[in-house]
Amino acid sequence: MAVPWGLLISTAGGIAATVVGVIAGGVVGRRSQNRQWLQESRTAAYEKFLQAFGAVEMELREAFVDRRAPAVVWGPFNAALQSMSLVASQEAMAAAERICYFIEEFTILFHGRQPSDLEELRPIHGGLYEAHLRFVNAARRSLHPTQEYLVQALGGPSAWHGVESAWAPGDGTAG
Repeated sequence: MAVPWGLLISTAGGIAATVVGVIAGGVVGRRSQNRQWLQESRTAAYEKFLQAFGAVEMELREAFVDRRAPAVVWGPFNAALQSMSLVASQEAMAAAERICYFIEEFTILFHGRQPSDLEELRPIHGGLYEAHLRFVNAARRSLHPTQEYLVQALGGPSAWHGVESAWAPGDGTAG
């Protein structure tokens, strides 16, 4: 009995194509799942960080304007930073680090005294504003590279005139 080589070759070719297709589909599917997981994880980490940053920045600013010691709850802020370090892009991490720098500068204003000079806050506030905007843009771009750069972000440090308006002119006291 002669071996039907044509039938054997076509069957083997069909089996090989099926195996290759299944493996390729698995690889592509796994990559897609990994990208989806990373995007969802980044989104959650960025949101958590922005919320924690907002709480810290608001407490520091209100304490400055009210001339009282700040009552910052650092746990959520630090936890958000640690979570973000697992998934954030390099650009977003650098921008978050810049925010941390200015938050530290802001807390230094309170070391051993109650700050009373609005001009001490101006460069810190400006730095926080720019760092916040840089972080928002870096986060947006890491979530999808087609995201446009924003020229201003919602939330975060208020406009400087809002800080000044809480300060009574002339005597340096909160208004």
